[in-house]
Amino acid sequence: MANEMIIKEATANPAPLGLMGFGMTTVLLNIHNAGIFPLDTMIMSMGIFYGGLAQVIAGIMEWKKGNTFGTLAFTSYGLFWLSLVGLWILPKFDLQASSSISMGFYLLMWGIFTFGMFFGTLRANRSLQLVFATLTILFFLLAIKDFSGIEEIGVIAGIEGIICGCSAVYASMAQVLNESLGKIVLPLGVVNK
Repeated sequence: MANEMIIKEATANPAPLGLMGFGMTTVLLNIHNAGIFPLDTMIMSMGIFYGGLAQVIAGIMEWKKGNTFGTLAFTSYGLFWLSLVGLWILPKFDLQASSSISMGFYLLMWGIFTFGMFFGTLRANRSLQLVFATLTILFFLLAIKDFSGIEEIGVIAGIEGIICGCSAVYASMAQVLNESLGKIVLPLGVVNK
């Protein structure tokens, strides 16, 4: 009809927020895992607010845009960060601390989830595929470390986790800069569909 009004979606892309919250928090935690500094309140605060809350907000924004993958990914990993911090601080309230075996299963389940989510990136850009591939490896390495008790695997996981986090930071900045400047400054490795 000639009189129909077309309404254009005018909301911002929430993916850079979610990717940056995930990426920076992942880098900082994995610097700890690599043995550079101990687990402290800096990591926990990042886990609650930027890794956790910011990703949940990004996931809700993705829902508003109709992006099921983004909704599931960002809200799930935001809640992962919040639950991880909970696992660290709840024992301070005289609750039973998690065992290495239970943490191993926790990380294994996140690895299985992430492996499944990786398949959802196969039609996305290469940058996002790298984030999910390296995150899958990270979760499995951390699970193996907890199941085996071999601390050196945790250091390897820390190094691999830094790579994972940096890949998410890159994907975030590429989206922001490419959109802001109106040209490809940082390539994302677009997949031909």
